[in-house]
Amino acid sequence: MDQDHENVPVRIYSGSPWHAALLKSILEDAGIPAFLKDEYIATIAPWYASPGGYNTTDVMVAGHDYEEAKAIAETFEQNLKNEG
Repeated sequence: MDQDHENVPVRIYSGSPWHAALLKSILEDAGIPAFLKDEYIATIAPWYASPGGYNTTDVMVAGHDYEEAKAIAETFEQNLKNEG
């Protein structure tokens, strides 16, 4: 990623507001700053945030943290699947 885009926010996960907040906390514990996109609208009116109101909240990180954050997000998603 070139230097001009290393701080541009990128999405690493889309899910329920609860799962997104949990992943954000995991990322921050790993030293990766993150924020939630559409956190409030997803709770109030999820169909405005996403078609059908499904996977309404995005977890965003800076571009320079993408690779490490994506690996954590993939592990998180795998653990969610294994629980179900």
